[in-house]
Amino acid sequence: MKQREVTTPDNTQWTCVQAYSAQDGDAADKAATLSQTEDGGVPVVCTPSGGAQTIRLELELDWLENLSDEELTQAIQAAQ
Repeated sequence: MKQREVTTPDNTQWTCVQAYSAQDGDAADKAATLSQTEDGGVPVVCTPSGGAQTIRLELELDWLENLSDEELTQAIQAAQ
């Protein structure tokens, strides 16, 4: 499972994973395709260290490779 970790200015470490990314093979491909929005976004779940609440984001399909840590941090802060 691919994931990203970022730390927000309040020193909370967030681990973000794309929904359904833990599945393998054809089932994962089908689930990822079905979960895409009309705009081509995908659901991403970010889980914090400590007592903050888990959040769900909608990010671009290529968020793992092309979204900077700063942009991911900003998306997390905006969703809180």
